[in-house]
Amino acid sequence: MDPFGLFCTGALLACGLYWFVCLLGPAEQKGKRAVDLSGGSISAEKVQDNYKQYWSFFRQPKEIETAEKVPDFVDTFYNLVTDIYEWGWGQSFHFSPSIRGKSHRDATRLHEEMAVDLIEVKPGDRVLDVGCGVGGPMRAIAAHSRANVVGITINEYQVNRARLHNKKAGLDSLCEVVCGNFLEMPFKDNTFDGAYSIEATCHAPKLEEVYAEVFRVLKPGSLYVSYEWVTTDKYRGDNPEHVEVIQGIERGDALPGLRNYKDIAEVAKKVGFQVVKEKDLAKPPALPWWTRLKMGRIAYWRNHILVTVLAAIGIAPKGTVDVHEMLFKTADYLTRGGDSGIFSPMHMILLRKPQVPPTQS
Repeated sequence: MDPFGLFCTGALLACGLYWFVCLLGPAEQKGKRAVDLSGGSISAEKVQDNYKQYWSFFRQPKEIETAEKVPDFVDTFYNLVTDIYEWGWGQSFHFSPSIRGKSHRDATRLHEEMAVDLIEVKPGDRVLDVGCGVGGPMRAIAAHSRANVVGITINEYQVNRARLHNKKAGLDSLCEVVCGNFLEMPFKDNTFDGAYSIEATCHAPKLEEVYAEVFRVLKPGSLYVSYEWVTTDKYRGDNPEHVEVIQGIERGDALPGLRNYKDIAEVAKKVGFQVVKEKDLAKPPALPWWTRLKMGRIAYWRNHILVTVLAAIGIAPKGTVDVHEMLFKTADYLTRGGDSGIFSPMHMILLRKPQVPPTQS
């Protein structure tokens, strides 16, 4: 090859490497680059050990079911996956129904805006985001409603990421983020004008505990909407394939145990809520929510090569490859759950805290 051809080939390879490492696969709003992947609040040299510790939870089912163990379990999970989620998925860690003619980003935003529309808050109202993650829904909801949104997440790394994104979006005056356990929230009784949770309360070992906390901090007459992860009426506990799929989802998403759709309203009524509306938003005429996972298979392999290279040369922590592979396997279980109809990540329930009963004269 002549010198000019050699130069052109080298320049092309250099540009390709720069694109592959520095520009490829950022989050939808440019929140995270591949070269910035980390283990959240976990130091780089301990990421692999924490991954092994996370996986060991599933060899001890009783540990997962113990309430005091679950917060640490979930916190470890989000330290491991937050950067990968943000890099490869975006700042909203949830699903939404596909909408013909709309991008995934637009469909996600509309799904989030629907949540705040359902709870009927006004500009200036104080709204609680139960399990806010890095705050993608919070920012969409604050921009749409002009309400003051307070998010709570157990993961300190996510708190810092959310605050950074809030400031970049110019929404830090409307969005506040608190580090805490939504089973024991650091808020006074009767504080909020409304509340929502988007695919977050599935991490609670007992749903009644988080619902009771939301009930406590809501003002009387206020509304709460939750998008719940559930098994549907098609799920059969005596079907080995069904059990495999649901357990795969639980292992890959830090769930102490998926609930049946029938249980949600019963739990809500048990803690004092009135059920206003209940609907599985994943059912037709909604288009399949899992198509995004199917379409992302090529991107996964591309990203997995990149993660492997970055880990090998010491840019990404050891253990990142294991975490990325775990999430890909989980995506397959989620897709199978959606295809078979045995799982839904968007069973919507709208609840109201009753008005204080009148005093007896």
